Amino acid sequence: MKLLEKFVKIRDKAQAPRYLVALDIGTEFVKALIGEIKVDPASGAPSKVEILGVGRQRQRLSDMQSGAVTDITGVVENCDAALKMAEKMSGVVAKDVVIGIAGELVKGASTIVRYKRADPSDPIDMPELRKILDRVQYRAFERAREQLTWETGYKELEVKLVNTAIVDVQIDGYRVTNPVGFQGRDVSIQLFNAFAPMVHLGALQSVARDLDLNLINIAAEPFAVAKSVGGQDSGEFSAIFIDIGGGTTDIALVNNGGVEGTKMFAIGGRSFTKRIAQVANTSFEKAEEMKIAYSAGKLGPRAKKVVEEAVNADIQVWLSGVELSLAEFDRVDHLPAKILLCGGGTGLPQIMDALKGKEWYKNLAFARKPVVNHISPTEVNRVFDKTGKLTSFADITPMGLANIGLDQAGGETTTDTLVRKLARAISA
Repeated sequence: MKLLEKFVKIRDKAQAPRYLVALDIGTEFVKALIGEIKVDPASGAPSKVEILGVGRQRQRLSDMQSGAVTDITGVVENCDAALKMAEKMSGVVAKDVVIGIAGELVKGASTIVRYKRADPSDPIDMPELRKILDRVQYRAFERAREQLTWETGYKELEVKLVNTAIVDVQIDGYRVTNPVGFQGRDVSIQLFNAFAPMVHLGALQSVARDLDLNLINIAAEPFAVAKSVGGQDSGEFSAIFIDIGGGTTDIALVNNGGVEGTKMFAIGGRSFTKRIAQVANTSFEKAEEMKIAYSAGKLGPRAKKVVEEAVNADIQVWLSGVELSLAEFDRVDHLPAKILLCGGGTGLPQIMDALKGKEWYKNLAFARKPVVNHISPTEVNRVFDKTGKLTSFADITPMGLANIGLDQAGGETTTDTLVRKLARAISA
């Protein structure tokens, strides 16, 4: 009888619901989602997240700067308030959390390693594949540290890998999705890696610790968005993602299903709000209210004219930042003719108007004029909203974080995830 009771307890534990927190610590708002992890019965692996609770809390001006934490205590208080809202709505308390990271010092780029195998007749096996991936990541790490050292002036700046994904694999010039088992001499692997300074990561780790959360992943936000829209493991999907938050504009380029790179610059919603406050001669808080009302089409003619004048003064500066960022993606022959927008800042009509303009894209590697659209929450892979509260393009980033968190919910490291995806054909 005791043996049967023990078996029942083990089975109940295995079937107990698992929950995940996605925490988008933005410059303007903290957004918290609590979701239940659903498992694929066939493989036993996490397959989707059903969102049960949503919370949102405004940050103070001193809490964040350009996507980076500047007041840990203040951010913890705001995260706690957002979490309590999500917990109240969902009726559960979750401990595993994935947190987004943004800011100009978060660097994401693809790295290519090519090498000749000693015996081309030997099939590539898993140990050899792991060595290749380690070599690519080491080279990317050195490159990221050199770039950050040059930008900041700190010679001993510590950086850490936050996200990685396979962009392209070729053997003797032949593109494959899974190199294991193939023969050949010349192997080329292109890997996307995102790195961030330890000072930023340490702040987010402190936030998670003070909230008594188990931090399973810190994800670069443009990477999270780019990997969450467009079809899982799709080799044909290409697009440019632009996420305008409170402090930064984050850009990610997806080419043939792989994240080619990410760029960020420090112009976001707050920049437009400050300009409105200056032109209207009012407080930042009042200017923010005017901006939100303007985006919703609820301002009177006089106030509308003031906001339009203020936003128009900065929109070309913002567009120049987009042009400069896209120009740095010089490894691709053509930029994708699809631009997908998300983030609260994209609610300003001038953003869409500027990107749909006739001239700005002509000096870049576009084959034709890009089509611009907002991302819908229903387009986010593996994340399903059960609350009915996720209806805005401002909700895409936390939903993307929830999607990214699914892989780490199984206890995988970033290299484990890569190896698993490459070996999926073998294990199937």
